[in-house]
Amino acid sequence: MDRKDRAVQLKHSGRNCCQAVLCAFAEETGMTEEELMRIGAAFGGGMGCLEATCGALVGAQMLLGIKKYSGRPVARDAAAALRKFKELCGATVCRDLKGVDTGAVLCPCDDCVRNAVKIIEELE
Repeated sequence: MDRKDRAVQLKHSGRNCCQAVLCAFAEETGMTEEELMRIGAAFGGGMGCLEATCGALVGAQMLLGIKKYSGRPVARDAAAALRKFKELCGATVCRDLKGVDTGAVLCPCDDCVRNAVKIIEELE
């Protein structure tokens, strides 16, 4: 099973989108799944419970810091990840992705999770 499918499987086993993305990379972060689940716990339904950034994207941004930070900012990769996520998913805000106000889902949660993992894999 590839990492994208693993992340979706994690999501369907009770993790939120942020936790699923983080936990899909557990082995290479040097952190346990329990630690990663704690870190991502507040991002179910995105930041602020549908009001801000998608949890899958938040998880991807966290992974950039965990995996790439070496005393220098990772802002360039973070900006690239944000742009790519918006390109693939149609938005970055959970509320917009889920179509809360419009009734039109731009990108289902499973696809947001897959795309977040894909972006991190591409930036490795």
